[in-house]
Amino acid sequence: MTLPAGVAYYFKRIRYKCRNPPGSFDMQIKKPEQLQYQNRTMQHKEIYIIGFGAIGKALAAFLTAQGRRVRVIRGSVNDGSRAQEDIVIDLADGATLRQSTEVVTLKSVGKTDGPVILATKSYGNKELALALKSKSENSPIVLLQNGLNIEKPFLDNGFSQIYRCVLFATGLALDNGLVRFRSVTNSPAGLIKGDIATLNEVVEQINTPYFRFETEKDIQTIIWKKAIMNVVFNSVCPLLETDNGIFNRDASALRLAGQIIKSCTAIAGKAGIRLNPQEIETGLLHISKASDGQLISTLQDINNGRRTEIDTLNFQIAEIAEKNKMTIEAQQILLLGELIKIKEKINLTI
Repeated sequence: MTLPAGVAYYFKRIRYKCRNPPGSFDMQIKKPEQLQYQNRTMQHKEIYIIGFGAIGKALAAFLTAQGRRVRVIRGSVNDGSRAQEDIVIDLADGATLRQSTEVVTLKSVGKTDGPVILATKSYGNKELALALKSKSENSPIVLLQNGLNIEKPFLDNGFSQIYRCVLFATGLALDNGLVRFRSVTNSPAGLIKGDIATLNEVVEQINTPYFRFETEKDIQTIIWKKAIMNVVFNSVCPLLETDNGIFNRDASALRLAGQIIKSCTAIAGKAGIRLNPQEIETGLLHISKASDGQLISTLQDINNGRRTEIDTLNFQIAEIAEKNKMTIEAQQILLLGELIKIKEKINLTI
């Protein structure tokens, strides 16, 4: 799910609370303007971006404009092809950024010696982990994707450095290589496996003025908060075949959202993540109001006959509920996910 610019303040509050919980401890987490390479090991290394959708294109263009070495790799094709692609980024301040970049496939890539950024849909992670194992096992893997436990394929395959990033930016691919990009606020990146020093270096390497990143010590809380709101938007809106503004316009839809949030936060608590349901509902209502008229990504995918990411949202949360014997909550979240899968299947076969 992409977020409108009107929710910047809400997510800044989320990250402040994540960084400053009661009894929290100090870690060497730095904001972008404070970052400096500690070992200078990755300063001049190539950045590998897998995925040439809106976010992959925008990141590639911004990094190239800053003089970084970038290699763009298609996530859905692996035939050894190469192509020179023009990228045009439409920015919020009215500026336009134009860049040209070579786009290759994994067959054209040998051993990677820099960070590997995944800007693909998370349902392909199992196959990607296997494909990257011989190429990038020791490279930092940074997941710019939605969902819970999407890092599992990389953990299972023994990758040594894995980092999660929660995107607070919007990207919409239009015709002729044009991408409409909007940054909501800095996108936090946190540690799954690896070390803080490498995380700080990676964040500095991929950080640019228009697409900003920062390190975050409590990334799991932010992952869960966004995942829960994604479950609501990506379940209810496609099933009602309506836009994001439904929760702001319709009290019944908001009550349903509140029930889903209550179940999900209870499940999160069993996973060791303490969340305030009312805070998440307030944030969801804010997003609904700010994005009135916009279609959620799952509904766009269904309408265009594409696979959705519902497996890493509803089905992952339901699995955690089942492991903790939360039968009622699991059934509620699973039912919504299964209905989305049915709609997805119908449209994939049309």
